[in-house]
Amino acid sequence: MKVSIVMGSISDKEIAKKTTDIFDKFGIDYELKVISAHRTPYIAVDFAEKAEENGTEIIIAIAGKAAHLAGVLAGITTLPVIGIPAKSSTMDGLDSLLSVVQMPKGVPVATVAIDGGENAGILSVQILSLKYPELKKKLKSYKLELAEDVKRMNEELNSK
Repeated sequence: MKVSIVMGSISDKEIAKKTTDIFDKFGIDYELKVISAHRTPYIAVDFAEKAEENGTEIIIAIAGKAAHLAGVLAGITTLPVIGIPAKSSTMDGLDSLLSVVQMPKGVPVATVAIDGGENAGILSVQILSLKYPELKKKLKSYKLELAEDVKRMNEELNSK
């Protein structure tokens, strides 16, 4: 199983790190690339056309401002594409969010929160767990860990 994480710019690497931390926890192979939908469109097309034959099962696209990367890739491949809108210097990332989420009929992009690298990782795990049962077990344990963290926070709050 492999996920390709494509960033529109190297400035998106901190968001990608949140995603790769999740993949490391779950033992998912991934690759990182910088490809711009606007500055390297032919490379984006080539990547999307060859992604499946190169072993990619899910594509995560991180981009800010016009944020067309996820949509361009989703328009070319049949693989699931998850878009992470990146907070940019203008509009606090709302421009990116709208660019990623407002896709035309027939070209879906699953979209997570602005800078939502962790959730893109978890959504990828959820999708892959349909094919890989060992991930489903790890995912259930992870969800229990989240619940335990909340219980600990509540106990800490009420013990003071």
